[in-house]
Amino acid sequence: MPKAIICRQLYKQYPGKLPVDAVNGLDLEIETGECFGLLGPNGAGKTTTIEILEGLLDSTRGDVEIHGMKWGQSDDDIRQILGISLQETRLSEKLTVLETLTLFRSFYRQGIVPTEALARVSLDEKLGARVGKLSGGQKQRLAVACALIGDPKLLFMDEPTTGLDPQSRRQLWDIIREFKETGRTVLVTTHYMDEAERLCDRVAVVDHGKVIALGSPRELIASLGGDHVIEFSLIHGNSLVRDLKTLPTVQSVRQEDNIFSLSVSELHVALPALLDHLRHSNLELADLSTRHASLEDVFVTLTGRHLRDGLSTS
Repeated sequence: MPKAIICRQLYKQYPGKLPVDAVNGLDLEIETGECFGLLGPNGAGKTTTIEILEGLLDSTRGDVEIHGMKWGQSDDDIRQILGISLQETRLSEKLTVLETLTLFRSFYRQGIVPTEALARVSLDEKLGARVGKLSGGQKQRLAVACALIGDPKLLFMDEPTTGLDPQSRRQLWDIIREFKETGRTVLVTTHYMDEAERLCDRVAVVDHGKVIALGSPRELIASLGGDHVIEFSLIHGNSLVRDLKTLPTVQSVRQEDNIFSLSVSELHVALPALLDHLRHSNLELADLSTRHASLEDVFVTLTGRHLRDGLSTS
């Protein structure tokens, strides 16, 4: 069985007085049947990469294979096996839900009937409703139904739950899981780290046009060296980074303004040691909390930025 996606030394340069290398030698392999997450800060080249994979944008150089086929050689055949759900899909608000899906079904040689697509996204009761009358969550589910109507082998989902309420988010998670359970492949981008951890078999962190980390969420979190994070702030700010690194079981230390984050392997050892250290240093806590390490910690450690520092894609 061919891999769903293979990228080899993918480059995309935008010309200008100062040329911009949006994608700079990116390598990637995505297995058939997995849910794969692509994460990156703004300006990392993530959206440019996805648009090349979707056939919406030509690369400057490099090789891309989609289920063993190449853009420029088998374009129509590739399009027939793709489903694409954009972050924001603008559909004609005067068409009904059924008319919209019937239109999208006409773009494919084969696929599923509109009523089945609606059943998959739990929109059966909105069959005759006009698109303009749907809620935000319902419009997003309709956009996913349009992506599923061609019965694709590979589904692209760009920020599928941005702006949705918690119930609508969970409904879309179920749709993605059910699609993957049929042996199909999903490539998802998201600004929500809990979403990536729950849905993705593997994730790639992209920065400066390259993959800088790749693995399962559990593997990437384990790479921090600590399963837990202690976060605290002081009443009077103080730079303690050098001293904190010497505390027992502390694997790494990060400071953002007056908030310190410690990755630790043994919380029951590190926390008393930290409190003793602060007391002996005559430093008073303003706030302290503990939590399990997450993909967000991995992301900040690798890129120095939070994924949700600005929501425009790049």
